[in-house]
Amino acid sequence: MELNRKRVLITGITGFIGAELAHKLLEQGYEVFGFIQPVIGRDLSCLEDIRDKIKLLICDIKDYFSVRNSIKKIEPDVVFHLAALSPVRLSFEHPFEYQDSNFVGTVNIAESLRELYGPDKVRLIAASTAEVYGIQEKNEPFVEALRLEPSSPYAVSKASLDMYLRMIHTVYNFNVVILRNSNTFGRKYDPSFFTEYLITEMLNGKDIYIGAPDSIRDYMYVDDHVSSYLLAMKTPEARGQVFNIAGGKGYTNKEWTLKIAEILGFPLGKIHFGQYPPNYPNRPLPSDQPYLVLDSTRARTVLGWSQKIPPEEGLRKTAEYWRNKYLKEQKIGISEQKLDKIKEIIDSE
Repeated sequence: MELNRKRVLITGITGFIGAELAHKLLEQGYEVFGFIQPVIGRDLSCLEDIRDKIKLLICDIKDYFSVRNSIKKIEPDVVFHLAALSPVRLSFEHPFEYQDSNFVGTVNIAESLRELYGPDKVRLIAASTAEVYGIQEKNEPFVEALRLEPSSPYAVSKASLDMYLRMIHTVYNFNVVILRNSNTFGRKYDPSFFTEYLITEMLNGKDIYIGAPDSIRDYMYVDDHVSSYLLAMKTPEARGQVFNIAGGKGYTNKEWTLKIAEILGFPLGKIHFGQYPPNYPNRPLPSDQPYLVLDSTRARTVLGWSQKIPPEEGLRKTAEYWRNKYLKEQKIGISEQKLDKIKEIIDSE
């Protein structure tokens, strides 16, 4: 059974998952709206090919009235709430900003929907994170019923929104679905996250630093992440539930790095395990999570979700994308150098 949804709002539409989700929703015939923050020089390159097919509204999710007024203009059937500050290490330096954007922003979204339309009309699908589990007693795939033990300001902000949304479902039977996704890769524009950082640094021939080589993470390619949101939207039985979305297989940081090095033919002598890059943002050592792997049995049972793209295949796709992009940029750079040389010759004459 599929919910009859047409008008869809994505907060964080300029982000990694938000942009990919917007493309997929357009393909399926939905009318797509997006919130963008009121900042100068917002990069919309990830939406360049669909810019004329979506509607963007400037909205500060930290401001309740900005959120309420913007939602009222759209009258959405579904809201995908993906907007968030996400780099974990930076949250230790900016804890207040993370709580304002991630927790307060979520409360503003949820309460605006509830007050405008009641608990039933609009389905809110919210992005939590695997980080909310923090450091658990047993290193075995985490299930949704575990007590949340966040170990960073970022994880606290996500655990807080997670708990708030579960509370308003319990109290008001609010129409919400919460997804706790594992580490996702496959970015096309932002090389600052772990997988894309490794690929782009290797392509540029730079030394690689892996500060916590033995930490274990669960990886998922972007297409599988996006499909979880679509299923959460279309599955009536998902209402009020929390779902882990992950492959369920752990890789140490060392293993993951060596897989990328093998794909790219990168010399192993330039990889430094047990060292962080120079000037890398500090994270207190007791906060480091040695294990973060999720059990997605509930998502498979209720949503019918499963990981379609093995991590190794996704890794090859991602590496190939960035390699082609790198080669293209190199060619452009060479062409510009040739053009500059021609200009020098003309000027000298």
